[in-house]
Amino acid sequence: MAEQMTSRPLPEFTTESELQIWRKEKQRQFHRMLGIDQYLQQERSPLNIKVTGTLKRDTYRVDKLYYESLPGLYVAGNLYVPNNIVRSVPGIIYVCGHAKNQKTHYQEHARKFAQLGFVTLIIDTIQNGEVLGEHYGTNNHGCFHWISRGYSPAGVEVWNAIRGLDLLSELKEVDETRLGMTGISGGGATSWWTACADDRVKIVAPSCGTGTLASHLSERTIDDHCDCMIPTNPYGWSMIEMYALIAPRPCLIVSASADKLFKSDSIHLVYEKLKLFYQQVGAEDKLGLMMFYGPHSYNSDSRKEIFHFFMSHLMPTTIHNELSDVDGFKEKNEDLLVYNGINPPNDESTTVQDWFIPLTKTYMIRNQRELNFERDELVKKLYTESFSAFTQDHEVVDVRIEQSYIDKETYWSTHKFSFSPDSYWRLNGELLCPLTVSSSPAPVVIALREAGAARGILKSYPLLEGLDDKWVRTRIDPRGTGDTSWGPELSLHLRRASNWTGRTIASMRVWDVLRGVQAVRSFREIDPKRVVLAAKGEMVAVALYAALLDDQIAGVIIQNPPATQNALSEPNGTGPAIEIIHSLRYTDLPQVAGLLWPKPLVFIGQRPETYRWTEQLYRRIGHPGGIWHVKSLAEWPGLVE
Repeated sequence: MAEQMTSRPLPEFTTESELQIWRKEKQRQFHRMLGIDQYLQQERSPLNIKVTGTLKRDTYRVDKLYYESLPGLYVAGNLYVPNNIVRSVPGIIYVCGHAKNQKTHYQEHARKFAQLGFVTLIIDTIQNGEVLGEHYGTNNHGCFHWISRGYSPAGVEVWNAIRGLDLLSELKEVDETRLGMTGISGGGATSWWTACADDRVKIVAPSCGTGTLASHLSERTIDDHCDCMIPTNPYGWSMIEMYALIAPRPCLIVSASADKLFKSDSIHLVYEKLKLFYQQVGAEDKLGLMMFYGPHSYNSDSRKEIFHFFMSHLMPTTIHNELSDVDGFKEKNEDLLVYNGINPPNDESTTVQDWFIPLTKTYMIRNQRELNFERDELVKKLYTESFSAFTQDHEVVDVRIEQSYIDKETYWSTHKFSFSPDSYWRLNGELLCPLTVSSSPAPVVIALREAGAARGILKSYPLLEGLDDKWVRTRIDPRGTGDTSWGPELSLHLRRASNWTGRTIASMRVWDVLRGVQAVRSFREIDPKRVVLAAKGEMVAVALYAALLDDQIAGVIIQNPPATQNALSEPNGTGPAIEIIHSLRYTDLPQVAGLLWPKPLVFIGQRPETYRWTEQLYRRIGHPGGIWHVKSLAEWPGLVE
């Protein structure tokens, strides 16, 4: 799938105006991918710039400062200002890579730009700055709920850089029409994303931060990347499609040919596809590629190429000889610190992941009309941003009977079958029909197999214990269960990789269930209007979303449901895989369950307190909806005719 996404052609245009129309719409979506759309639509809060000290040097000064990109979200930076500025000059944002003592580590680049006449702001990230926040949520800490929230540290870093552009634009020394951006590694990625998001970036030179989805996933380089390297991807874009938002502005791609994290073949592919894109509007001379032999880093030639690139585009009338490399001088770390060991009180950098993307608020639904409206609106949003990767052409499910027999002990007719949810997978199922069923077609309960669940005998599935023999019993095995199981050593990789391609394990399983239900309905023994889903644990999330999207599903049986999608998983990725991209921006599991009214909900055993909202909604709207709390299905009267 990542290879298909990467190989997709970019759109074709004949004029720059056509390109700009396309860009504006795509850029609007990109802002949502970063989670900054809400902040761009609001009046921007004051930067409240505080200068904590100044270093004066022969040809420039360094202002040690911090600003508030949002109230309480502080960004520490060093502002390098050339001496004796007589007219406004270009400004540059330098964004740091993942190095300790970031501003100190990369100081030579900011100083060189200042020596060349640029006002340059070098800023910390929330990961390795003076205040230590978090970039490695899904990698190290089980923060897969970030995906459901639609949160990526990329969004915060881009927003902090955008406010850095605001800061530069307010300085009398800076020409706000000549702003550029560069950085390395994570800073290279942030340079891409900020230039894609903000047209004030007139020129960009990302270094060692360029790659493709196909390369990152097939070569497993994603495993060494943190969450800031890509925005959330609800629309299933390739990285090349994201990069294209920069066109037709000047862009120099700088990369090392022996980079462990970004393979050279993928970098060349990015360049070749973007080059064709630039050529459409006669801007091919504005895109450059500089590859050098070496590891994930700079070398002298790459730095000089970057300096020359910025001089040529932002100071084209300046006469300059061959540029030299950085001078090798290093300020001491303690001399460049902004906070001097005393951080601002109530700094929100360490908690930004908890509030940067607001969660949906629970709301009062008073009647059936309001419920229908909320449900319709939610389904539209989910199809747009959470399930956009669902197969659009609805390929044939291709149900195959693999084996049919009558069990000699139970005298139940059994069909073992398989089906294809899409062209990549073939999944298994099993259908048991009691020969004593008096009516045909009959109602059916479809149990969703759990990851790691033993094979078992479908008739005696614990989840279906006590179910009346008038019901047909069916089991379907969503991907990652049964014969398509993967081991725990792959869980972390697959959960992160699927998210980068615009899907999650849970969202793919929702699709599997919808297609599996379609397969089950094709059996002559089944009444297609009396299909009930049954699920336990993490599969409850899958069943609830599937029942929401398929309005013909008649009910849901639930055991041990997750309380919320807004919860930590296991650090190694083996916890419940219930994340669905952007879902928490609009809903949560109890709200999804509530919007299933009037479908019956059957809770086996205890249920989390969060589902009280669900029960109150069902009670408020009343008949014909109903919720049952039972110890086993023997206590459930079944579907009401």
